[in-house]
Order: sequence, then C-alpha cells, then structure tokens
Amino acid sequence: MIRPLAAILDDIKIQHTIFAMPFAIMSAFMAAGGVPPLTTLGWIIVAMVLARSAAMAFNRFVDEPFDSENPRTQNRALPAGRASRTEYLIFVMACGVGFVIVCSYINLMAAKLAPFALLIIFFYSYTKRITPYSHFFLGIALALAPLGGWIAVKEEIAAAPVLLGIAVVFWLAGLDTIYSCQDVEFDKEKGLNSIPQKFGVEKALKMSAVFHAVMVLLLFAVAVVSALSWIYLAGVTFTAMMLFYEHSLVRPSDLSRVNVAFFNVNGIISMGLMVFTIADVMVKL
Repeated sequence: MIRPLAAILDDIKIQHTIFAMPFAIMSAFMAAGGVPPLTTLGWIIVAMVLARSAAMAFNRFVDEPFDSENPRTQNRALPAGRASRTEYLIFVMACGVGFVIVCSYINLMAAKLAPFALLIIFFYSYTKRITPYSHFFLGIALALAPLGGWIAVKEEIAAAPVLLGIAVVFWLAGLDTIYSCQDVEFDKEKGLNSIPQKFGVEKALKMSAVFHAVMVLLLFAVAVVSALSWIYLAGVTFTAMMLFYEHSLVRPSDLSRVNVAFFNVNGIISMGLMVFTIADVMVKL
C-alpha cells in the first residue's frame, strides 16, 4: 500500500495545497485580530490538507477515462497503472472522513458545514462536462478556504471572508482559464467544456486578465471592510504585479510557460499576500 500511496500523493501534488492554504491562514489571523489559538490554527492546516487531497484525488478518479487519452495527462498515476481506482477511492474516503472529524474538533458550525464543503469541492470535477465556466466552480471550491479559516476562529460568517472568498473565485477562474488553454483541441474532440474551448485561446487569455483585475479590486474592498492598513495594500499591489508578470509569460502562440505561470507564480501570490496580511494584523497589536 505504501507504493500506491506515494504515487497518489505525488499525482495530486500535495505540495500545491500552498495555493489555498494561505487564504485560510490569513483569514484566521484577520478573524482573531492577531495570532489565532495555535490548536485552532493547527486544525485549520490539517483540514485544508485533507480537503484538498480528497478533492484532487476525486478529480483524478473521475477524470481517469479522459486522462488516459490525453497525451498531457497519460502519465498520471491512474492511467499509468501506478495506483488503482480502488486505492484512489479508499484515499478519497479516508481524507473526506478525516476532514469531517477534524472539523468536529474545531467548532459546531465547522462540523455542520463540513459535509456541504465536501459536496462543493467534489461537484467541481463534473462541471467541465456541463459548462464552459467550470473554472468558476473550481474558484468556489477554493473560496471555502478563507471562509473556513474565519469560521474556525469566530464561528460566524462576515463580510471580510466573503469578499476574500469572491476574490479567490476570480483568481482561480483566471489562472485555471490559462491552464486550460493547453487542452483546447482535446476538449473539442471529447466534448469537454472550458472558456478556451468556447472562445478560443486569445480571447480566453484576455478574459483571464479581466478576472484577475476583478480579483485585485475585490482585495482592495477587503481592506475597506476590515480596516487594514498600507501594509496589506502593499500586499495587494504585490499581488497585482505578480499577476501582470503571470500574464506576460503566456501568449496565444506560445503556451510553453503555462506551468510556470500556474504553479510557481500563483504559489508566490498566495504566500506573499498572506505574509503582508499577517504583518498588517500583527503591527496593530
């Protein structure tokens, strides 16, 4: 079982939990107005890892028939035979149950919402079959991170995490639109939907830039409702600059650096914004 587990963890890129995790942590610091209880912070981190792992493994499980035919994805663990569908399903169930259990240790509201959170993140895997705007459903799945971080600390929903969550929706919609440009021809052949497949790569990249501009505006709105200072605003400016750099890496005629734009730049964006946000909160103490 060790070898298939290692294959699954490598396949779902567990290290890419870094995309959503910082938004949960910064939201927790904002909710606490300082350092949240360390036990709560620990549970948030564990919950994020479990939820993201369950979602990614479920996505691989559901998409295996397509992944086995797509040259870009044929080396993933399931198509390549490094792990079986049964092993993937066991992994998904273990992570899902673990997530619900961890949420029950956080607070009552987190426990009640945990099953619904799983339904949302699992549903995303089917959206490419029914709508070209599946990128927004991925955004909604990751938008649960700031909401969850806030709920874990204050056991309530407020304007700040909602706005931060909507910003995450547009961030993910933009970056996933860029990523999907790689599969336009395959999606057309198999009847799968995406913004690049529907509108073409050139227009899709322009739409992605608009989505990211909306994200930046929403991040500024978070400052207004949370009374954050120039430190956070510097973080938003940093985010805008990194997004501009991300879009400079990709051209309709050259998608060779999509992975750099998707993985490296966006990991820096989420971590950077978290650092600026936490610094802002801590300076006020």
